[in-house]
Amino acid sequence: MTHGIEMKRMLVVAAAAGAALCASASAYAAKSWGVTNEEIARFDAKVVDIACELGGDCPANCGDGKRQLGLLTDDGKLILVSKNATAFTGAAEELVDFCNKQVTADGLWTENRGVRFFAIQFVREVGGEWRAANRFTKKWSARTGIEESKAGNWFRHDLRIKEVFDQKGLLGLGAEADKKFLESRQ
Repeated sequence: MTHGIEMKRMLVVAAAAGAALCASASAYAAKSWGVTNEEIARFDAKVVDIACELGGDCPANCGDGKRQLGLLTDDGKLILVSKNATAFTGAAEELVDFCNKQVTADGLWTENRGVRFFAIQFVREVGGEWRAANRFTKKWSARTGIEESKAGNWFRHDLRIKEVFDQKGLLGLGAEADKKFLESRQ
């Protein structure tokens, strides 16, 4: 009788451990955006500098996050990567730490006007620990010295962007073009 009870306990423990393992394996599954034709995906690929892959211009460490990074699959597909947590940010801040390494990417396939891209939500070095693709605001704050609370609208506070606006205007066409455009909107 004791043997039967012990066996049931072992089965319960094994089932609980299996459930916990399954839960942790899927704990970082991408979240749906409800976008037409989205597809949740998880796959392994190498983090690469896109300009390097396409044109041979290959600075050290994938340009230290100042260039567009992507994912190169084992079968040679170059995947454009976007990000979803902060407006107007690319995936470079999320991927630069993995430059030229194999990662497991978790996110959504989606497309815009016929261009298919991957919106990364979680990433890890193959076999490593998962991390959310939400590092931009912390890195931006550390790089600029501007408090992280302003990082939600980082583009309104970034001195590099302000400098470009001062030089080229809001439309990028100069102060006179901005003036004409703004007057036409009144």
